[in-house]
Amino acid sequence: QVQLVESGGGLVQAGGSLRLSCAASGRTFSSYGMGWFRQAPGKEREFVAAITRSGGSTYYADSVKGRFTISRDNAKNTVYLQMNSLKPEDTAVYYCAATRRLVTTKSYECEFWGQGTQVTVSS
Repeated sequence: QVQLVESGGGLVQAGGSLRLSCAASGRTFSSYGMGWFRQAPGKEREFVAAITRSGGSTYYADSVKGRFTISRDNAKNTVYLQMNSLKPEDTAVYYCAATRRLVTTKSYECEFWGQGTQVTVSS
């Protein structure tokens, strides 16, 4: 079992930056592939970024590639999402998720979820 708590969301103007953090409980954080997903009002939850257990490989949705960076610090049991050049269409609730797989971009393959953090980008 792992519990996830996101932080770092907020209101930012278009073109600005935010850094999301996801703190995980437990001593087996490095055993989980980690990912970020988001859900905008009236839309389905979508994949944003993922990182393998060791942090050696990362994956991004085309919509955020080149603007967002996922990273993890296994010593701190934390995964991050650095978001730059934010756009109004990035407005959503952002969720951190963990999978027992090496990595996944699919929400249904994630066994554990955080409660979400709101990101609002104004134009």
